[in-house]
Amino acid sequence: MISAVDLRAGMTFIQDGKLIKVLEASHHKPGKGNTVMRMKLRDVRTGATYDTTLRPDEKFEKAHIDTKTVQYLYTMDDTGFFMDLESYDQYEIPVDTIEEEMKYILENMEVKIQFYGAEVIGIQLPTTVVLRVAETQPSIKGATVTGSGKPAIMETGLTVNVPDFIEAGELLEVNTAEGSYVKRAGK
Repeated sequence: MISAVDLRAGMTFIQDGKLIKVLEASHHKPGKGNTVMRMKLRDVRTGATYDTTLRPDEKFEKAHIDTKTVQYLYTMDDTGFFMDLESYDQYEIPVDTIEEEMKYILENMEVKIQFYGAEVIGIQLPTTVVLRVAETQPSIKGATVTGSGKPAIMETGLTVNVPDFIEAGELLEVNTAEGSYVKRAGK
């Protein structure tokens, strides 16, 4: 059992028979009354997200999630196909359940599939990924890193705010948790 006060983003627990993933968690102390936990949660099976408040002492059953390293093969008919690199087993995941994660994945990239028992519930991305800039405004001569930046569309369709000196075709390292530019990754 785990208390609501100990829940953090990324953790998964069971509530009323549903598998729930914590997207955001924060303590909130109203002017009067007791501290509450404000949570943004997602039902793993249905994909529905909702906001709620919980008492810090509420207890939940922690879900034991296993991960396995796999390679992303391709997407066909709204299904993503992944292959276990050791056993060559293939896993199919509906794209609508991993829509946000697909913005960071290229063919043949290694990711981790998350399992709850034998049920595939999602994928876990690496902290950063390297993506190529597909489209952006022309670079500005003399631009510095401290400028306000400009939007760049990556090869996966993800839009990232990048410094003014970045050009189309460059490889960039992108933070998968925030969807933000980290640094150039070389040519």
